[in-house]
Amino acid sequence: MTTLLRERSVHASWRDYLELTKPKVVVLMLITSLVGMFLATRAGVPWTVLLFGNLGIGLCAGAAAAVNHVVDRRIDSIMARTHKRPLAEGRVSPAAALGFALLLAVAGMSLLLVFTNEMAAWLTLASLLGYAVVYTGFLKRATPQNIVIGGLAGAAPPLLGWVAVTGHLSAEPLLLVLIIFAWTPPHFWALAIHRKAEYAKADIPMLPVTHGEGYTKLHILLYTLVLLAVSLLPYAIHMSGPLYLAGALLLGGRFLHWAWVLYRDARPHAAINTFKYSIWYLFLLFIALLVDHYLLLAL
Repeated sequence: MTTLLRERSVHASWRDYLELTKPKVVVLMLITSLVGMFLATRAGVPWTVLLFGNLGIGLCAGAAAAVNHVVDRRIDSIMARTHKRPLAEGRVSPAAALGFALLLAVAGMSLLLVFTNEMAAWLTLASLLGYAVVYTGFLKRATPQNIVIGGLAGAAPPLLGWVAVTGHLSAEPLLLVLIIFAWTPPHFWALAIHRKAEYAKADIPMLPVTHGEGYTKLHILLYTLVLLAVSLLPYAIHMSGPLYLAGALLLGGRFLHWAWVLYRDARPHAAINTFKYSIWYLFLLFIALLVDHYLLLAL
C-alpha cells in the first residue's frame, strides 16, 4: 500500500498542489485582508504592500491549509466531501505536502518581512500556527467547541491587512476580527449539521454529533443574533456610515431568517442553504464596509 501511494504521488499535478492550499477559502480570506488594508488608510495603500502583503498572507494561509490536508488525511478519506483530496487519494505524499507547506510559509513570511513590517509577519505566523497546529492538530478532535476556539485564527486576515499597512494594532481591525469570529460558528455548524453522519463516522466531536441537531440549531440562531449585533458596531463607533448600516441590517436580517428556518426545520436542505448564504453574507458585508469607507472619503 505504501509503495502504491508513493508511486501515485509521483504523478501529482500542479492542480493537486493548488488544491492543497484550499484556494476558495484563501480567496475569501484575502478579500477580508484587502478590506482591512483599504480601511486602514485614507491616503491609499502602497502597491508593494497591496501586492506582496496579500501574496504573503495568501501563501501562509495556503501553507496552513496544506498542513491541514496532511493531519486530516485519514478523516478526509472517510468523508464524501473530502475523499477525493490529493492526500486522501494518495496523489501527493504527506512528506511532499509538508515540504510544500514549508516552502509556502517561508516564501510568505519573507515577503511580509521585506515588504510590510515585522508585526504583520509575526501575527501572520501566529495565525498559521493557530490553524495548522492548535486547531487542526488538537482542538478539532478534542472538543465540540473546536470551531469556536479555533475560529480566532481564521478571523485574523482583516487584522493582518490592517497591520501590514499601519504597523500597529488598534480597535478597528480587532472589531473586524470579532465579526468573523462571531460568524464562524453559525457558518460552520450549519455545514456540520448537513454532514453530521460523516463527522460521526470520522469520530470528530462536532456539536451536532455530541449534542444533537436541536441543540446545534439553537446555538446557530443565538450566534447569528450575536453576529447581527456585532456587525453594527462599526457604525456605532463611527468607523462606517449609513450605507454600511443599511447593508449590515439587510444582510444580517437575511442570515437571521435562514437561522430561524433552520431552527424551525421549515424547509428541506435548510442547513446547507444556511451554510451557502453565510459565505455570501461575509463577502457582501466586507464589500459594504469598503464601499461605505470610500463613499465617506468622497463626501
